[in-house]
Amino acid sequence: MDSPFEWSAGEGIFRSRGRVRKGESRAFVLACMGEESQHLRLPEPSAMLRATEEFWRRWAGACTYDGPYREQVVRSALALKLLIYEPTGAIVAAPTTSLPEEIGGERNWDYRFAWIRDASLTLYALLMAGYKDEDDAFFGWITRTVQIEHEGMRVLYPITPEGDTTERVLEHLQGYRGSRPVRVGNAASDQLQLDMYGEVLDALYFAVHAGDYDPRGVWDHFVPIVDWVAEHWPEPGNGIWEVRGGRRHFVYSKAMCWVALDRAIKLCEELGLRGDLERWRREREAIRSQVLQRGWSERLGAFKQSYEDERLDASNLLLSSMGFIAGDDPRMVSTIDATLDQLVVDGLCYRYLDAPEGVSGNEGAFVLCTFWLINALALAGRHDEAREMFERMLRRASPLGLYAEEIDPSTGHHLGNYPQAFSHIGVIASAVTLARGRGFSSD
Repeated sequence: MDSPFEWSAGEGIFRSRGRVRKGESRAFVLACMGEESQHLRLPEPSAMLRATEEFWRRWAGACTYDGPYREQVVRSALALKLLIYEPTGAIVAAPTTSLPEEIGGERNWDYRFAWIRDASLTLYALLMAGYKDEDDAFFGWITRTVQIEHEGMRVLYPITPEGDTTERVLEHLQGYRGSRPVRVGNAASDQLQLDMYGEVLDALYFAVHAGDYDPRGVWDHFVPIVDWVAEHWPEPGNGIWEVRGGRRHFVYSKAMCWVALDRAIKLCEELGLRGDLERWRREREAIRSQVLQRGWSERLGAFKQSYEDERLDASNLLLSSMGFIAGDDPRMVSTIDATLDQLVVDGLCYRYLDAPEGVSGNEGAFVLCTFWLINALALAGRHDEAREMFERMLRRASPLGLYAEEIDPSTGHHLGNYPQAFSHIGVIASAVTLARGRGFSSD
């Protein structure tokens, strides 16, 4: 320890005390060094700070978005970049665990893992903002980590091979503001979530076109993934929201299986890659026909959450963003209006109401769902509505420009794990979508 302050250590505790007067600055380096490294020269802290600042200024300056929301886009991109575990390329959903979705409630989850879905959407958002150097590490992590089994890909993975996703409760901790249980690990790792195949193939396709990524080196790994989707898409799953109340035929999950096949087919057609195109095309059309027939509710006037349930689900707002249906299709417009009427409170969108979740309690409005609604409005040509809602959401950010997973409409308090990759993905996607619709400059 090299410090201008007085310090002491003992019983596993380090203490340092000093005084810094106005106009002064002090720096020190804290390092854990074994006997073999006692003679190493410690770096000069001021120089380290300057190098760090220069790196992040240079990285932030590489953002190609040049619209009216550049500050917020760069801030969100920085948050996403910091969620990447550089040694492996894994991208975590959030750096925290068990921050509650309801104060005093049981909806407390560990998000310190790499969800295939969240990580793919994070890469997509970074590419939208102009950051083209993250795709190699991420797809390299997938090829090293993800293996197709009978149940397909696992939903989430630890950031290192020796990590453990087994969910358990830490009984000795009372939780944030008394919100128990405090969990480590996440049982969602054993679920079947069919939508994630669409997100990862969409990210790969976008990386090829927006980031000049060459998929030939990894394509042999993706072919069995696409074949698995072609075989298993008719099955029920747990859905994007990881419900613990039983598997359903979720509409969004089916549509994302269509996306997986659609992007794989296009990659093969455009780049001459191998694949069972005849089968993939046949299953792609079967999914689309089934979703439009069984996923639409005349009673709701909207796409419904699942074939079994007559309730709204905000994930269906993505159907136009993913190219499954046109943004101004009457069915999409009607779904938007039903969502505004039933799921939106004070400009904030809930995921759904009264779904078969398998857990008790309430939650806040979902930040990403609000951004999905903004995108859907913009793609429907309702740019003024979209921009007004977006700017209102920007004012709800924390003093640091960050977002948790959810916001309580009644108090404005942020809820859930923080900062949340999902939420900052939404900021970037909406800013870029609005820029394209209003003629602002953005690559």
